[in-house]
Amino acid sequence: MNPVTHQFLTAEWITAAREIRDKYKAQTPPITVVLKINMVITQAPFGEGTIKGFIDTSSGDMALELGEVANAEATVTTDYETASKLFVDQDPSAVMQAFMSGKIKIDGDMMKVMGLQTAIPQTGDAAAIALTIASEIKAITA
Repeated sequence: MNPVTHQFLTAEWITAAREIRDKYKAQTPPITVVLKINMVITQAPFGEGTIKGFIDTSSGDMALELGEVANAEATVTTDYETASKLFVDQDPSAVMQAFMSGKIKIDGDMMKVMGLQTAIPQTGDAAAIALTIASEIKAITA
């Protein structure tokens, strides 16, 4: 059975992505890198065209939510297409190219933003679970 799909970064997509992360919560180690990063996503094909969201790992889990987090260490601004390549496709080369060409702008602590790469396990069982979560999130994305 194919999963129900939602447009990236809609409230429905955020809810479905959170449910996927929650499903695997017991199998993933806590995230020890504390990050609070606000995001401004421009050129969204719905709503007013700009989406505000945030990443917060201070609870030990990866929270990607709509809105803004207080005391953010940085704000990342990018367009909708680039954000999709980052969060859904997880395409590091496309993200690096977007950063180098100015499509990703960072205000604040750039080292905290770079710390996002080390927040998600890269080896072992935890990495396999992270890949499963990423695959399921991609499957729910229209």
